[in-house]
Amino acid sequence: MAMTPRAGLRVADELAAFIEAEALPGTGVEPEAFWTGVAAVFARFAPENRRLLAVRDDLQARIDAWHVQRRGQPYDLPAATAFLREIGYLADEPGDFAIGTRNVDAEVATLAGPQLVVPSLNARFVLNAANARWGSLYDALYGTDALGDLPPPGRFDPARGARVVARAKALLDEAVPLAEGRWADLTDPHRGIAIRDPGQYVGRSERSRLFRHNGLHIEVVFDPDHPIGATDPAGISDVVLESALSTIVDLEDSVAAVDAADKTAAYRNWLGLMKGDLRETFDKGGRSMTRALAPDRAFTAPDGSTVTLPGRSLLFVRNVGHLMTTPAVRLADGSDAPEGVLDAIVTSLIAMHDLKGQGRFRNSRAGSIYIVKPKMHGPEECAFTDALFDAVEDLLGLARHTIKVGVMDEERRTSANLAACIRAVKDRIVFINTGFLDRTGDEIHTAMQAGPVVRKGEIKSSAWIAAYEARNVAIGLKCGLSGRAQIGKGMWAAPDRMAGMLEQKAAHPKTGANTAWVPSPTAATLHALHYHQTDVFALRDAIAARPIPGLEDLLTPSLAAGRNWSEAEIAEELDNNAQGLLGYVVRWIDQGVGCSKVPDIHDVGLMEDRATLRISSQHMANWLLHGVCTAEQVDAALLRMAAKVDAQNAGDPLYRPMAPDPAGSLAFRAARALVFDGVAQPNGYTEPLLHQFRRMAKDAG
Repeated sequence: MAMTPRAGLRVADELAAFIEAEALPGTGVEPEAFWTGVAAVFARFAPENRRLLAVRDDLQARIDAWHVQRRGQPYDLPAATAFLREIGYLADEPGDFAIGTRNVDAEVATLAGPQLVVPSLNARFVLNAANARWGSLYDALYGTDALGDLPPPGRFDPARGARVVARAKALLDEAVPLAEGRWADLTDPHRGIAIRDPGQYVGRSERSRLFRHNGLHIEVVFDPDHPIGATDPAGISDVVLESALSTIVDLEDSVAAVDAADKTAAYRNWLGLMKGDLRETFDKGGRSMTRALAPDRAFTAPDGSTVTLPGRSLLFVRNVGHLMTTPAVRLADGSDAPEGVLDAIVTSLIAMHDLKGQGRFRNSRAGSIYIVKPKMHGPEECAFTDALFDAVEDLLGLARHTIKVGVMDEERRTSANLAACIRAVKDRIVFINTGFLDRTGDEIHTAMQAGPVVRKGEIKSSAWIAAYEARNVAIGLKCGLSGRAQIGKGMWAAPDRMAGMLEQKAAHPKTGANTAWVPSPTAATLHALHYHQTDVFALRDAIAARPIPGLEDLLTPSLAAGRNWSEAEIAEELDNNAQGLLGYVVRWIDQGVGCSKVPDIHDVGLMEDRATLRISSQHMANWLLHGVCTAEQVDAALLRMAAKVDAQNAGDPLYRPMAPDPAGSLAFRAARALVFDGVAQPNGYTEPLLHQFRRMAKDAG
């Protein structure tokens, strides 16, 4: 890799060129001052970053030793809790406090609605997600199984269309009831639409009326010349819902970014979003199409003034965590730079184009930069992020706390110390959330030496999961996040199973969480229905009055005490884990795809990212460590599932089969290493091995 010297650092040529020719111009930050400041930030924070990682390793080593000493004994929760407090794993609970975050956009603080997460390396996906602020309810209902079945193949089915219209008008009856009658009875909108609560009426455009319910907008489109509108008594051709209020542009779990070329490409897409000029041309059905960011939407208010609404999601950017380093920048001692520090600097620099209003559109109208920070372990690591963001603000000449932080509550030490973690970033926090996969991966790794864990499917009903979800919301509300920050819930991973999502994800708003992750723009439109059914903010006082669940359940691992599984059950569990592992890894290593719809063992497409690997690899490593299965059984499962994954990808011309030559397949070798080296991986993370094998694949062409 060609490197350029900058202020004692060595920076990959393409990254240096991108920053100096594309990112810096227009920010008011001069290149020489920038690089001098960057070098100072790395000099200050790289040693502390390494120290914090050493603390993680030391804590895990002490926990492992404690469990080894007690192997074969029943799990002693009081003794384990006392031990965790003694070694500093459990921090002191802070006194009562309220966060002080200011200048937060409404999409984060005072509205409730869906959130998307999109890989930053895929410009087309990024644009689709950013434009998912508005979605056609008619299209979402017609084209998915949301009505209980899939549309018939071929031409438009009028009978299904009638069901779609009936469901959409039922929503209107619930959310925006007419003063008299039902929406299905409306025949002449030109005479005016009298609604029960006139305050819900926002405005009109040439062909639509705009309403608001639970903070979200609903646009009813009238077009009697449209094929659908022509068959409707009132000429209604569509119902458009405000859908993905916010989107996380991801540099972390959903991308395979292992070198300067990958990082620069991801940063360039983020820059295109902040400048508003990102475009992507692609072929669809034999036609060339170009996608760009959607414009804002204008309506005429009842008083004749103009109401302008954002046409795009509010954008966050997810940086990487503290663990990984990047060869894109080398420090004065020749070591690779901490990747999370580089992300903080460069993504904030790029967002200055938005702060200065230099792009085609505004992202944050409140003047903030939104960075999600994943995989932090406990309050000390959160405080490190807070200090780092202070330093980046000073480097770029930004007011204090311009950079906001989202804390991913996905590590056990953060869950157990959540209030203290929030306290450490109390003046810039805008987001906490929960997620099953990473949190479970860390749960398994932390208790790796305590004994075998239950089957993966059973973990979902563990007491610690319920405590984790409930504590997250309760602590967030107690710390004053309501009205200032998002409280989020995890992903629905099956984009082709919208009926299931509509049934199950209705529970998320009822917990008091004002956002939850969905796998596609269509899913965002359907999930928006839940926020019309439930007024999240109306529930929060009652939820906040409940006592916060204690640590007892949270700290009880999912151990399979005395459980004996049959050979068939063991083989089934290994196959399930191995198939998911291989199906994702093969695309990551061979094609650099960090997030995609991967068929599971039952051929159901699931949106998978790196967190999937963490739980599957750690589960297999745990069973291998404790003799539930043998190395031979694991290898046999990997080989069986390699053949299955090969068959599932037979139609992909870029796919490289694994089963014919497992030893020659870097992807197969990477998946195997994730299991057999899983106990030794720091906190069970998959990134070190994935990056190693992906670089080998890139070097091999």
